[in-house]
Amino acid sequence: MNTEKIVEKILLIFALSATLVIFLIILFLFKEGLPILKKEGLGFILGRIWNPGKEIYGTLTFIVGSLSVTFLALLIAVPLGVSCALFLAEIAPKRAESLFRPVIELLAGIPSVVYGMFGLIVIVRFIKVSFDVPTGETVLAGGIVLAVMILPIIISVS
Repeated sequence: MNTEKIVEKILLIFALSATLVIFLIILFLFKEGLPILKKEGLGFILGRIWNPGKEIYGTLTFIVGSLSVTFLALLIAVPLGVSCALFLAEIAPKRAESLFRPVIELLAGIPSVVYGMFGLIVIVRFIKVSFDVPTGETVLAGGIVLAVMILPIIISVS
């Protein structure tokens, strides 16, 4: 058996293993979440109140918040990312492109925890001071942090 066939079989095993792990994670989540879904029904998804002390579980607020932050981040990052990619590919001199490509790839490799910490320390404080609000932990702060996080990936893909 040649080396190519051996590598092909090993990669197939890895792919099947990854698929099996994802399936087992989904199975675990459904197994553990089924009792609350049976008890609460659609109230679990459509409920607005989350109070584990009183055994009230409503996730609508979390879902709407996540979708809002994601939409805002896409609204910010997609135009900037595509514009930057077009600039680097079509307009920028080769020297500038060769300088910025590694920087963009480096930014794509920064862990999300680092971006989150930067957001908490810099962006949240900036929003609090700039808009004179009691807390800067807003959808705007989350959207900006997520936009900065996905910007290098959008640039690379575009």
